[in-house]
Amino acid sequence: MTDRKKKNILSLIGPGFITAALVLGPGSLAISSKIGANYEFRLVWVVPICVVFMAAFTIVSTRIGLSSKQTLIELIREKYGNIICIIIGVGLFIVAASFQAGNSIGAGMVFSEMLNGSPVPWVIAFSLLAIILLFFKSFFKILEKIMIGMVVLMLVSFVLTLIISKPDISLIVQQFTFGLPSGSEFLALALVASSFSIAGAFYQSYLVQEKGWDKGESKSHEREALSGVFVLGVITATVMLVAAAVLYPQGIQVNSATEMGKTLEPIYGSYATVIFMLGLFAASFSSLIGNATLGGVLLSDALNIGRKLESQKVRYVIMSVILIGAAVAIIFGSLPIELIIMAQGFTIIVVPVIGFMIFMIARDRAAKKLFKLSAPLNIIMILGLAMLVLLAGANTYNLFIK
Repeated sequence: MTDRKKKNILSLIGPGFITAALVLGPGSLAISSKIGANYEFRLVWVVPICVVFMAAFTIVSTRIGLSSKQTLIELIREKYGNIICIIIGVGLFIVAASFQAGNSIGAGMVFSEMLNGSPVPWVIAFSLLAIILLFFKSFFKILEKIMIGMVVLMLVSFVLTLIISKPDISLIVQQFTFGLPSGSEFLALALVASSFSIAGAFYQSYLVQEKGWDKGESKSHEREALSGVFVLGVITATVMLVAAAVLYPQGIQVNSATEMGKTLEPIYGSYATVIFMLGLFAASFSSLIGNATLGGVLLSDALNIGRKLESQKVRYVIMSVILIGAAVAIIFGSLPIELIIMAQGFTIIVVPVIGFMIFMIARDRAAKKLFKLSAPLNIIMILGLAMLVLLAGANTYNLFIK
């Protein structure tokens, strides 16, 4: 392959993989591992459905980014007013800051457990590294390379662990029945919420514009977005399959992906554990940077501070998310339940609004013939919106009624 062809291929990779990396955090892996450990292969069918919904909204967000010089929030402000934009920006900032502690803890615990030390120095080190990277002039290019590298590391680590675990293919097929085992409803909803990230899909339009893509190669850009979502699904399913193959037969139930990595050691030795833990680190560190970037950029744009990663003001807002996450991780040592409840409360408000705004802006721009939404894409998005409303209702019930 010539250097020119390699350059052309690399120019078509980026936003979709960044989206996948920021969605695939330690929380997502913990949910997948717990589902596999508790319900074997019975909920694997949920993953491809999430991939379909995520793919539809990510493709549409990509098209919006390609078809306009305005950001998605600017388009929403123009059509629906500033209040909706502030709700989206502030809501996503609070959600990002609330969950950032989990990313900091995940990155720190991997090395602290492998080296038998305290996670605090590692939390500080990785947070400082993220901040240092943030203030490089070419931050987007650095972000892009780190995220692609982290996704590849996750993919290789978890697939190798899956090969070592040797799941029973016939049993997977047998249990692929589209049913919900008794007591699995809450975890199934959590899996959907973590795999079908409407915030990640929303941010895709920003990444496309930051990359400098235009409509000239829209099909290639959409394929890249799809490939990122596909990798997201593969990694999520892989972690679930490993837990089902290794932990379920042993009757071992895990509450975090870190615990799952430790549990693998007596069964397959330190080799498999190290491979898995490297994947967990990739998930934690990529989400640490990506989650902060998403929350910072969208709040900045909503408040008219700016939206380009090269803006110093935007970088300071992103840095604040990193610092909040590190402070919570160091002070509490875990993610406080109050922060989880607050984040979930804002998610209930923000997520359906975001999904509806993507859908309405897409339909509005389709009416102007900048791009068209096919009937299947319309149907999938409507079903996806229904799923978001269902999640919001379930979260409301669990938080305030149950």
